[in-house]
Amino acid sequence: MDDIKDLNHPIYSESEKNQLKLVSQLLEAGETGLDVLSDWMISLKGELDNLALGKAYQALYQDSNPVVQDFLASNFPQGVVPLLSEQNIDYQPLQQLLAQQDFQGADVVTLQKLCELAGAAAVERKWVYFTEIENISTTDFHTLDRLWLMHSQGKFGFSVQRRIWLSVGKNFSKLWTKIGWKSENTWTRYPKEFTWNLTAPDGHLPLSNQLRGVRVLDAIFAHSAWTK
Repeated sequence: MDDIKDLNHPIYSESEKNQLKLVSQLLEAGETGLDVLSDWMISLKGELDNLALGKAYQALYQDSNPVVQDFLASNFPQGVVPLLSEQNIDYQPLQQLLAQQDFQGADVVTLQKLCELAGAAAVERKWVYFTEIENISTTDFHTLDRLWLMHSQGKFGFSVQRRIWLSVGKNFSKLWTKIGWKSENTWTRYPKEFTWNLTAPDGHLPLSNQLRGVRVLDAIFAHSAWTK
């Protein structure tokens, strides 16, 4: 990765949607493409909500090239999402799983983090009660959501699920079908029937156990994090 910056490359000026496509092209262009991609990633350090940046980071994270790994260690040591927490939660394990595209592992860790955020009782029982959702800070909800968004090209996350829920008139039955958790009257069976990659429907992940009812997800969607 040399010091020559191709600032005229279209990735600097295109829309985020087109940047996602250009990231794929640059990844296929060998060393020259990696040079452009690395310079562009550095230029975005102050605006870490770009989904194309998440896609680029995810691809480079899985590249075993020592030069690529040195670049990430020097410029993005904690990834492309600031791991902010008001409750002293360590999100690095979740960030690593998502960067590896281990979405099933990330789903398990997300529940663990929600339990840690909800309190000691939730950690002990290994699931969250709906009244405990209000204990979770806005900052921490944003961190969880941004991790999922940035490592799924905007397909996964609580905010995506909430947006779809609003689009179907807050009808949970319609939501289940839209996000692939239910087909007609049959619940999707865990884990084999869920889709643990980016071919899944928007909002498919992270999961919530609907056998206990909708109150937890309803409380998540009602959290002030989504209106701030």
